[in-house]
Amino acid sequence: MTVSRTICLGFAVVISIGALLLTMPFSGTSGNWNDPIVALFTSTSAVCVTGHVVVDTATYFSRVGQFVVMMLIQIGGLGYMTVTTFLLLLLGRRFGLKDKVAIQQSLDRQALQGSSQVLKSIIATTLIFELTGAFLLLLVFVPDVGWPKGLWFSLFHSVSAWNNAGFGLFSDNLVGYRASFLVNAVITGLIIFGGIGYEVILEFYLIIREKMTRQIMKTSRTLNFQVAVSTTLFLLIGGTLAIWAIEIHNPATLAPMPLSEQLLGAWFQAVTSRTAGFNTIDISKMTTAGLFVTIALMLIGGSPGGTAGGIKTTTARVLASCTYAILQGKESVVIYRRQVPNSLLLKAIAVTFGSVMTVVVATIAISLAEPKLNFINILFEVVSAFATVGLSTGITAGLTTFSKLVLVATMYIGRVGILLLISALIGDPKASAIRYPEESLLVG
Repeated sequence: MTVSRTICLGFAVVISIGALLLTMPFSGTSGNWNDPIVALFTSTSAVCVTGHVVVDTATYFSRVGQFVVMMLIQIGGLGYMTVTTFLLLLLGRRFGLKDKVAIQQSLDRQALQGSSQVLKSIIATTLIFELTGAFLLLLVFVPDVGWPKGLWFSLFHSVSAWNNAGFGLFSDNLVGYRASFLVNAVITGLIIFGGIGYEVILEFYLIIREKMTRQIMKTSRTLNFQVAVSTTLFLLIGGTLAIWAIEIHNPATLAPMPLSEQLLGAWFQAVTSRTAGFNTIDISKMTTAGLFVTIALMLIGGSPGGTAGGIKTTTARVLASCTYAILQGKESVVIYRRQVPNSLLLKAIAVTFGSVMTVVVATIAISLAEPKLNFINILFEVVSAFATVGLSTGITAGLTTFSKLVLVATMYIGRVGILLLISALIGDPKASAIRYPEESLLVG
């Protein structure tokens, strides 16, 4: 079996097991068997670290069910291949070539070397951030709900935030904590670092260590690091200003708040729109312009190698640089004095085209099944599912079974990646030695 098929099948198996567990009576608060569609939707949303829900996670699922959801989020965020390969390493199995290729594809790495060490670093980084986040959230949740519940809420929300899942155990998500600077800072911090990519975090750590020890820079900043960090900062700052400027006069969202809460709310939504799914304002009451800005942020998503979804910041940056190169009359794309290979340009175009087509098909399918729903709400729902965000305008629970299954498929495609899924279906691509003559045609 090819690596791409192993990854895609692995995610499907985990989703199926999760759905079966969430169907069991012990997973629900009612003590009865749970709705299979609800279980499948929730399991898919958790494994795909989306956060889309059709029921209230806090009241529908028991503590056992919530624990199952958290574990599915953890497996989905780390990636099926990362978890299984790490467990095999713990059991003493040798790290073979196939395992290295699998990790390379699942983490979107360019090199095979050092995969075992990278794997251990990923697990360590995940535990450090999640435990730190849980400890800080304890300071807020324990005074509000007590020790046992506060401890569980802190751990659950920390895991959910780091993995960019967006699942919450409060019925209003985090709206009740929109004025809490600590909650906003911890959740957004976990989302940003979780979605920026493990290799970026590692490189950031090496840079800080060298500066603190006053060593001469032994490692030059990679192009991936520079593009991921600069594009992320641009989207966060630009998204915050855009949402604040648009929603500042909306009496249902930011208008009634003082300036400090307005900026905090706009910042939180700009961060969470990049594939996390938490919210501190009512998404269903945002203006159409605000929803469209959020759609754009969701579609771009986070960075490669992290827990975020979307087409990725690097893809968006490559396409923007490609457009700039055309306007400058250049025949090559250069970013930070580095020429981008043509193979990456083709991959960026393929990812974007495949993503747009997936969104278009899913939106058409749901529009046909739900003729009474507003188009912008359907588009928002589909992009949120594909980019594994989980934000919703409140229409998810009322969708037909067909529309829910469309969203399940959309979340799955968004998590495994459109190119990886196609490779799994038709087989891994093989290089061809045939070269054809060039001919120009009219474009644009």
